[in-house]
Amino acid sequence: MPPKAIQTDAAPAALGPYSQAIQTDNTLYLSGQLGIDPAVGKLVSEEAAAQAKQALENIRAILQAAGFALSDVVQVLVLLTNINDFGAINAIYKDFFRPPYPARAAYAVAALPAGAAVEIIATAVRNT
Repeated sequence: MPPKAIQTDAAPAALGPYSQAIQTDNTLYLSGQLGIDPAVGKLVSEEAAAQAKQALENIRAILQAAGFALSDVVQVLVLLTNINDFGAINAIYKDFFRPPYPARAAYAVAALPAGAAVEIIATAVRNT
């Protein structure tokens, strides 16, 4: 199957020239999601935990648009502007994922688009 762009209004539109996700066969590569409410196009809060929750809701919406589920996620990358938010984000993360948890890395970065505190990137694989 050639790469297929996934687009849904249930998640925020891309902030640049990229797709919300690209599907190739049984793998879905999601672009980084910020804590932007798709209904208003703005960050839900300045708080990292609230942004992480919205980013994960956006990821769920994109997964569903492609026929995937959170249980199909195999890898996650979390970018934080303040590494001290790591614990609060873990608490939110556990509300979305169940064991076996996806492989994951988290990095502190200097800044993120739109003044966000958190960006979350995911890859999902659907068993067929």
